[in-house]
Amino acid sequence: MNTSTSYSGDSFPFNFFNLEFIAPSPSQDSDLLKQLSFVPGLQEILMLRQVHALEHATVWVLSESTSVYSPLGNPNNVQFDNESLSGLSTEQGFYLYGEVNISHLRRAVTLAQHRLTSGEWDLAVHPRCGTNLSVAMVLTAGFAIGVYAMLPFRPIEQLIGLGLAATTASELAPDLGSIAQRYLTTAIPFNLAIENTIRTRDTWGREAHFIKVKWRN
Repeated sequence: MNTSTSYSGDSFPFNFFNLEFIAPSPSQDSDLLKQLSFVPGLQEILMLRQVHALEHATVWVLSESTSVYSPLGNPNNVQFDNESLSGLSTEQGFYLYGEVNISHLRRAVTLAQHRLTSGEWDLAVHPRCGTNLSVAMVLTAGFAIGVYAMLPFRPIEQLIGLGLAATTASELAPDLGSIAQRYLTTAIPFNLAIENTIRTRDTWGREAHFIKVKWRN
């Protein structure tokens, strides 16, 4: 079980709209696990969601710059999506691909978790996450089936309809993907304890850093 994210070119923040009508609770996943402890694999799923959020936040922190100054002369933290970094989350931790100093990475992971659990929940969401691509594919397929069923079975109408379906899906996917990340594929890592960060290779032999975590109640 894993979820992957690649990063390139956009800046942060990217608040499409505010849906924080339900604030994350530090005990929400622990309580859910106690109530549904009979469900096989539930802890791994909950852990994967929290790791996924920590992966995103770590990349934002690593991409942070203090080169922009306010009118008062104080540096402001500005975050840009670092195109050289990508990640892969698992229920045991996450791989980070790209050149980064391991000491900086360790500090970034710790800071990322602190900021997430302190209320910077937007750090859990990333515009280049694979969730967005999955949402776009589902939307495109759904609209395409609808077009095929509703329009006359003539090539021109079908082609126009498919073009409109693809355009509509591409317009909706970023916002819907952001919602899916926020409420489905990520969760604030209240239950994660960072064990260690090592230089290693993933299952496919690619060089990466692996940030290993464990569950804590």
